[in-house]
Amino acid sequence: MSFFVELKRRNVFRVGIAYTIATWALLQVVDVITPILALPEWAPKLIFVFLAVGFVPALIFAWAFELTPEGLKKESDVDRSESITNVTGRKLDYSIIAVLVVAVGLLLMDRFSNDTETPVVKTAVTKSIAVLPFVNMSSDPEQDFFSDGITEEILNSLASVKELKVAGRTSSFAFKGRNDDLRKIGDTLGVEHILEGSVRKSGTKVRITAQLIQVADGFHMWSETYDRQLTDVFAVQDEIATEILRQLKTQLLDEVLEDLVSQRTDPEVYELYLLAKQRLYSRTRRTMESAVELLDEAIAKDPRYAPAYAQRAIAMQLLSDDSYGTIPNVEVVAQSKRFIDRALELDPELAEGWASLGLYYSDQPSQYEQAIDALTKALSINPNLINASNWLQNVLAASGQPLAAMRILEDMGERDPLYRPAFGNAVGAFLAFGRDDEARALIDRFREYEPNDPHVFRAEALLDYMSGQSAHGLPLARRAYELAPTDINAQFALTIGLLQTHQPERIEEEGLDFFRVDALDALGRRDEAFELAYKLAREGFVGNLFGLLNRAERSQELVDYLEERWASLDDFAAEHPHGAYGYGEMMEIAFAYSRTGNSGRFEDAMLLVDNAMSELAAQGVDNMVNMVLNATYLALAGRDEEAISQLELAVDRGFRGNPALDWSQPIFASLADNPRFVTMRTRLADKINEQRAILGLDPIDRVTAL
Repeated sequence: MSFFVELKRRNVFRVGIAYTIATWALLQVVDVITPILALPEWAPKLIFVFLAVGFVPALIFAWAFELTPEGLKKESDVDRSESITNVTGRKLDYSIIAVLVVAVGLLLMDRFSNDTETPVVKTAVTKSIAVLPFVNMSSDPEQDFFSDGITEEILNSLASVKELKVAGRTSSFAFKGRNDDLRKIGDTLGVEHILEGSVRKSGTKVRITAQLIQVADGFHMWSETYDRQLTDVFAVQDEIATEILRQLKTQLLDEVLEDLVSQRTDPEVYELYLLAKQRLYSRTRRTMESAVELLDEAIAKDPRYAPAYAQRAIAMQLLSDDSYGTIPNVEVVAQSKRFIDRALELDPELAEGWASLGLYYSDQPSQYEQAIDALTKALSINPNLINASNWLQNVLAASGQPLAAMRILEDMGERDPLYRPAFGNAVGAFLAFGRDDEARALIDRFREYEPNDPHVFRAEALLDYMSGQSAHGLPLARRAYELAPTDINAQFALTIGLLQTHQPERIEEEGLDFFRVDALDALGRRDEAFELAYKLAREGFVGNLFGLLNRAERSQELVDYLEERWASLDDFAAEHPHGAYGYGEMMEIAFAYSRTGNSGRFEDAMLLVDNAMSELAAQGVDNMVNMVLNATYLALAGRDEEAISQLELAVDRGFRGNPALDWSQPIFASLADNPRFVTMRTRLADKINEQRAILGLDPIDRVTAL
């Protein structure tokens, strides 16, 4: 007890209490000034450690020393009759009270600031912005391309900041000419800030206004008007983008900003470039051909303006006879590469140049790896190149990486929710993974904004097909095709509907060539079917030919065709990798080798198929098309009962293929007398006839259908 009394007399307890309260108050101050002084995150922690370590020495000091009128002395040197520890104790009491008052004040400030500043804290964690199309205030409405171009260049500058989410061009430009509430726009695009403005161009002068708005409350964070000569238009773009980033940085961004610098050229060249770029977005042959002429003129006026070369290469590739135009692909390959090389020679960090290179490589499966590298490089420079993202996911899906493609599509949906190709591809990807509910939700969300868009009708048709509701899906696909008769995806959806409802005559008349081969064969026009199949094979699509040769019992011709062109199966696989559903071409090859007695090559082909199916299963692919391909593989492997189980499951999930499976897929011929196979085939025909009845079509024969 005497020791306790002595601790109290020497004010050790008071020192401990005062030290603890002072430490807490000091840490509150440090917490406030850390962001103001841009101190590193570890600074407050380090200060706390130092203060905590100092607690014990402070107590020891209070025990060993005493403050006297003559100064600090060792306690053992102070006469007890002259000790003033009681006076020192009262001073410590006053100090403790003062510190407590400060502590209470800090607590009240913290509570008050939390109550009043919640909106600021909320926006500080949302690093997002949409750049709406600047309004053309010029007297000439055809100057829209100029204001749109200014908008896009600012958007691209902002997109280069990795910590900032920038809504994609397509989604932002969807609000052009509309007077929607900003909160609705922010909710649709998933952003917390909006930049809007106007452009007035007259002669050699331009006036640009811009204002940055907080979506939640409509607060104008910043606005400015710029009056410049056209020669300074690049500087204005950079000035606006840099100022926006500075405004956002105070609330959102942690990185140190550098002034943005656009690539300069003559104003006339820049106008030609902007106008061409806007015309390329149309994706119609006539406007894209006009864009080519404009870009050629721009290049002639400024042979060192790299963006013009990059867009010229993209235009060339889009105008090939494999895409939107009529230029032979051989010519496209030769010429577009020349423009790409020049663009990247002039500017090795040009995102458009790398995107164009990726598109160039994506034309050949053997160059998919180079395509992926180039497109990834483009997106690392400018994440907002939505076309590059779409081309990348296309390549990934085509090269057997549907899960990686799905992740890109999900990101595209976040960045540019109204970008139509991403919407359609995302629906298809959801269906490939058996995520039908998510596909439905995506369709419903897109329909709210674009209720009569052909992409919506096409996507809903595909969803119906995957669940076996072909009678409901086919009219939707027909509507999409009528609205967009030149859209190959709309034609694809229509063809699938005709296939599922078993209308070979209609497929032959208006279906895609890829499906017309089997339709012609089913109609008894096998010579025409072979003619078309060989044509497709020359274009790189060999699956139809291989299937037709096996069905015609000409499997040796398949083997000869294969071995004349590819030295090994690995070489073939390099040029024809498996896709997102299975490996149909390699299964036809395996079947041909089994028929011709080459067991070694059969095993090699089956190993490649097995690897492909295993990869897809590991990625989570789960749909009725994949189930049928699994059944084909199992039948080839002699696992008949497992093959039939897969077919039964596929019918339950929505498969409405040809009931005469042993004719259309002779791989299944060995199952023809199996009672389970016969029952499955009958049930399949009944389900198809249910859908045909809804459409007013006569029933098909259960055995001899298409």
